[in-house]
Amino acid sequence: MGLPDLKFTPTEEIPSRVSTTRKTFLEHKTRDVEFRLVQLRKLYWAIKDHEEDIVEACAQDLNKPRFETEVAESGWILNDIVFTSRNLHKWVKDEKAPDIDLTFKFMNPKIRKDPLGTVLVIGAFNFPFQLTMGPAIGAIAAGNTVVIKPSENAPRSAAVMQKIIEASLDPSCYQVIQGGVSETQALLAERWDKIFFTGGANVGRIIAKAAAPNLTPVVLELGGINPAIVSKNANPRLVARRMLWGKTMNAGQVCTSQNYLLVDNSLVPKVVEEFKKAYKEFFPKGAKDSPDYARIINDAHFQRLKSMIDNSNGKILMGGTMDEKERFIEPTLVQVDSVADSLCSQESFGPFIPILPVENLDEAINLANGVQSTPLGLYPFGSKADVEKVLSSTRSGGVSCNDAALHIPTLPFGGVGESGYGAYRGRTSFDVWVHRRPITSSPSWLESLLSIRYPPYEGKLKTFKASSALAPNFDRNGKVHFGWLRFILTLGGGSAKAGASRAAVVAASE
Repeated sequence: MGLPDLKFTPTEEIPSRVSTTRKTFLEHKTRDVEFRLVQLRKLYWAIKDHEEDIVEACAQDLNKPRFETEVAESGWILNDIVFTSRNLHKWVKDEKAPDIDLTFKFMNPKIRKDPLGTVLVIGAFNFPFQLTMGPAIGAIAAGNTVVIKPSENAPRSAAVMQKIIEASLDPSCYQVIQGGVSETQALLAERWDKIFFTGGANVGRIIAKAAAPNLTPVVLELGGINPAIVSKNANPRLVARRMLWGKTMNAGQVCTSQNYLLVDNSLVPKVVEEFKKAYKEFFPKGAKDSPDYARIINDAHFQRLKSMIDNSNGKILMGGTMDEKERFIEPTLVQVDSVADSLCSQESFGPFIPILPVENLDEAINLANGVQSTPLGLYPFGSKADVEKVLSSTRSGGVSCNDAALHIPTLPFGGVGESGYGAYRGRTSFDVWVHRRPITSSPSWLESLLSIRYPPYEGKLKTFKASSALAPNFDRNGKVHFGWLRFILTLGGGSAKAGASRAAVVAASE
């Protein structure tokens, strides 16, 4: 039996489908933790049952090798579900509020993790299952009702995803909407409690603008013009093998892969030589004839990449062949002479590896900060001191030191500034979908102590300040003075009088 075809959702049906999920949320159906766990368990087995469909869909959409699909698509999300299921009861528990003054401890302050409501997940095409179902798994675990919009640019994957979700999840709580621009616009016209978008910065701006009138919070997982900074102390072989992997996985259609390399002048010839060696090791018969190399997602993206290489002033040192009919672009190493080159100034999202020689680490850092000060990823190569210098002089969503595009599945993942905002993965996939709701409970026996807050206020201010004001341990020049006696008297904060007042409160409660 073949894969299902992608069928767009009629736009006139979208409001009623969203309304169904909102109504279900207001009926508190998803509040029950066991209900959420059952949904996740059913989703797990539906994915297992359709693993071959997932492999075939990724092959048809991207020519993605089975290894990459099972590792970064089906295997990733299956592990995500198991990890979430094992930990959900722990995550949903009320937390004892930290850093509470003794005076307020009797009010039993705690943090409850409330679901946000009805949320929207808009997925991406490059890892269609992982980048769509990953955020959705967190949203389900957190107790929300969820509307999922897969990317239409990976049509086979989108159709299989709908088949999996509709076969496993409660349709009153979880809906799949398929479509392109008009369907997405119809979705954005609805009111949401949070929107999660993975994709490019231009569409990210449209999402944020659409969310603004309703003050809808948004998570934007965007790309970035990610630099690799290679110092004179780096290992050329590791640089080449790891950077080439980052640009051949999924044919470079990876938001975390490096966009360009800034390489110390003295190391450039060795790095180039090692790239050529690594390419022959990875693809003995060439990338085009390899079963382990993907293709560009569609004709529009192919033409965009072709124009980047056509407009470059760089010199091709390795690769460079293309086949428009197959949407094949060979891993291409190019030496450029400026970060203003077309291969450096915009995100390629493809298998281009521009190298720009630099005089030293300081020049590399300055150039990287000038191209984009907040990329999604940063890849410093060199000694411990070199890496630390890069870390202390830059910003980025994440960093892989002496490696490329590496991300641990349970580590928080997200951008900063131009590369987006908000994070998920692991525990963070739950946290991003809940409101941390502070709750206090004031017992009736505290009334005599709380009466200080009621009018009339005459004669109460001095007593209130004595019991609540925190005394600084620093002078007007910012110099810290630490007194053990004051620390003991104030139980770690405030003035000596405040310490005495606290002691009185404790005594009154006993």
